[in-house]
Amino acid sequence: MAFRTLDDVDVKSKRVLLRVDLNVPVADGKVTDTTRIERVRPTITELSRKGAKVILLAHFGRPKGKIVAEFSLKQIVPTVEKVLGKPVAFAEDCIGEKAKAAVDALKDGDIVLLENTRFHEGEEKNDPAFVKALAENGDIYVNDAFSAAHRAHASTEGLAHVLPAYAGRSMQMELEALEKGLGHPAHPVVAIVGGAKVSTKIDLLNNLIEKVDALIIGGGMANTFLAAKGTGVGKSLCEHELGETARSILTKAKTENCSIILPVDAIVAESFEANSPNHSYGVDSIPADGMILDIGEKSIERINAAIDDAATLVWNGPLGAFELHPFDAGTVAVAKRVAARTKQKKLISIAGGGDTVSALHHAGVASDFTYISTAGGAFLEWMEGKPLPGIVALEK
Repeated sequence: MAFRTLDDVDVKSKRVLLRVDLNVPVADGKVTDTTRIERVRPTITELSRKGAKVILLAHFGRPKGKIVAEFSLKQIVPTVEKVLGKPVAFAEDCIGEKAKAAVDALKDGDIVLLENTRFHEGEEKNDPAFVKALAENGDIYVNDAFSAAHRAHASTEGLAHVLPAYAGRSMQMELEALEKGLGHPAHPVVAIVGGAKVSTKIDLLNNLIEKVDALIIGGGMANTFLAAKGTGVGKSLCEHELGETARSILTKAKTENCSIILPVDAIVAESFEANSPNHSYGVDSIPADGMILDIGEKSIERINAAIDDAATLVWNGPLGAFELHPFDAGTVAVAKRVAARTKQKKLISIAGGGDTVSALHHAGVASDFTYISTAGGAFLEWMEGKPLPGIVALEK
């Protein structure tokens, strides 16, 4: 590994400032999804078992440097305790006397959650004075929040420069998976990029073209590429103004010897709603009043053939309007093919992005992929080839 991990440090009796992602969904004061807490449980448990004094740093919501009651981390303490199966103390500030008193009270193996780091303006500004105030309560810094690694904030990047810094187990898993995905992958590498708009993924497409052997483009994005090639797409979602951009991407793909796979047929409906009357058409015969909402059977077959040839697959974005039945069929069919190849040990499969994760859970195959990233923006920026400040700071 190019990163320092928990294998490189003795944490016994050390005050460990552990940056985690506890920005979980809450309704009526109750946590509705514990996935992010479960992701960091192995690191917290390991540090506690090894006798560290575990000090959790996290943000919650967007209080913009002010104390806002609804964004207090205190409300999630019961859920964190339940997931960990251990008591978790709480400090009503992340710096100053309240934080110091809570940390000083810790015995080896104890855990405390400090209040929302974003209650201070210095967090998002990565203010050196705020970094110093955070660091006063720690001997070691561990970052286990890949999802916040694209932010150069005090608790995600600044601390790594003033304390000995290490990657937590969740961070380590993510970095190892991403290395297999695009860092030093087994070829052939295939990428699936879907979703609504090309405009949000221009950097992503340009980066992938240089790294993968085949690029499958689906969802509303594909319509823009089809239109750029002179194909009529009816009333479908399409960024016609990006025709020149799409053509330049296609030209670059030829130069880089990257195959672009676009739909050859589509499921076309009268309106964007579940169970809207629909028919299958070749992409060269889309009705002028029709709306493309999914890929067709021939496109599924073509994509599955590419998956069967691949050794590594990276996926971001659904292939159709998967949230509307029956326009989830294409995404579900392809997801099941990826899952089957992965289970057969014939494919390394890595996926990320909110809609992608939702689609794979919808297809019932999320647990069959090699790795699913829940990091959202950080995962997308990694796919775009951008350096992530929180990761760079952990490099050996």
